[in-house]
Amino acid sequence: MQPPEEPVMDVAHLGHVELLTPRPEESLRFFVEVMGMTESGRKGDSVYLRGWDDYERHSLQLTASRSSGLGHAAFRTRSPQALERRLAALRAAGNDVEPHEGELGHGTGWRFRDPDGHLFELYYETEWYEAPPALRPALKNQAQRFPGRGINVRRLDHFNCLAVDVRACRRFFESTLGFRCTERIELDSGEEAGMWLTATNKSYDFAFTKEAHGVPGRFHHVTFALDSREAILQAADIFLEHGVHIETGPHKHAVQQTFFLYVYEPGGNRVELANAGARLVLAPDWRTITWTEEERRKGQAWGLKTIESFHTHGTPPLPPNHD
Repeated sequence: MQPPEEPVMDVAHLGHVELLTPRPEESLRFFVEVMGMTESGRKGDSVYLRGWDDYERHSLQLTASRSSGLGHAAFRTRSPQALERRLAALRAAGNDVEPHEGELGHGTGWRFRDPDGHLFELYYETEWYEAPPALRPALKNQAQRFPGRGINVRRLDHFNCLAVDVRACRRFFESTLGFRCTERIELDSGEEAGMWLTATNKSYDFAFTKEAHGVPGRFHHVTFALDSREAILQAADIFLEHGVHIETGPHKHAVQQTFFLYVYEPGGNRVELANAGARLVLAPDWRTITWTEEERRKGQAWGLKTIESFHTHGTPPLPPNHD
């Protein structure tokens, strides 16, 4: 029997996600007052935000734009050498990789696109968050004081892109960046309808699911972690008090077993809350779990049927002549 290939562990974690919003002031109020995030800087058309336990300066870049959607998603590598190895692998596979300078909070970001057209970034040099006196925590191993405002999201957890060809995107991230696929969905036709990838012992750092309209480059949601299921139930009440429409949940996914709650921020992007540390993948030889079309028809873990908008809503909005 052939020994398994040595795993590539050059990507350390998901660093930040940029959301585009046509309603920047309302989106900012949502993330600060309702979600409980902390503003950590401004530059150009962007405001930079963080959860109270994110160690870097920011985990969310909120950028004013004519439309909604994903600006880019960024991963930090484990070392400068790891960054060079991944850039070399991207170039060897025929991908264009361009430097992006002058971003707040980190050094040179190297940007590239996946097969569906989403923009991604790799970087290593970063700015660790230094809390001002009013936000310094009592515990020195905590990034900042618990804000005690709104939902109090702890940290960025993952994101989900939509893709026309999910399998092509999975193979791209596996072969160039070394991500591992922990779970996936395969339809009766053989088409791949969903995949969940990790660079760490988390069960997933991001996911791709099938784009229902054949339009590339669209975004499904970004997810922030809370400490417990109870915190997510409390978040549902806070959304109710602020008049925020709850799309679906609280409930439990069958895939990855995440306890979830979904809403839309004012710019139109979907936002999920999830329980932190729901599952860890400790096995170095983890075998990918594949869900069938019949299994997925059963809905979520406790029988809740997946709401139709979960398959149809994405950002940016569909172009004309699509429904």
